[in-house]
Amino acid sequence: MTQSDPSTFEAKLQRPANSGEDDSLSFLVLPKAASDVLPRRGRTTVEGTINAAPFRATLEPDGRLSHWLRVSAELREAAHANVGEVVTVQISPMDPEPEPQAPDDLMRALATSSAAQATWKDTTTIARVDWIHWVESAKQARTRKLRVDSACDRLASGKRRVCCFDPSGFYSKSLSAPRSAD
Repeated sequence: MTQSDPSTFEAKLQRPANSGEDDSLSFLVLPKAASDVLPRRGRTTVEGTINAAPFRATLEPDGRLSHWLRVSAELREAAHANVGEVVTVQISPMDPEPEPQAPDDLMRALATSSAAQATWKDTTTIARVDWIHWVESAKQARTRKLRVDSACDRLASGKRRVCCFDPSGFYSKSLSAPRSAD
């Protein structure tokens, strides 16, 4: 699939069950057929439209070999869509995958090791996406800190890829779409 070969589908806008008072949070889950044509089961950056309103975003794996998309209040407003409505979505993966924004805690840790920094800079964009995803998928602050420290140690020793991390969440069930309030 290229940017000239978009995938079009319909999906229901949902509100996360744990959104509290924040009405700005919403998401949609891609149909498996739309996700199947994407280049990877893990995080994938796409550009597209929702009801003809343009966006660029990173899809997250849903743990069921598909993806989900966080939809901001601004995008919902531009798309003239409300939570609970079915929207028309058109997406194309970005080619090449854009450079990911690494979290501050990981970048601070990498700055303390020239060997880790060198390996980080020498890896592929997709490898950096996976490292970031591994760190950000930690559910607790303690686990996240351990992963940041471990990432630096592994990168400093020359490991270019996250070992034993399933970026789709399918096998470990560590990743999933938000539970819907519906």
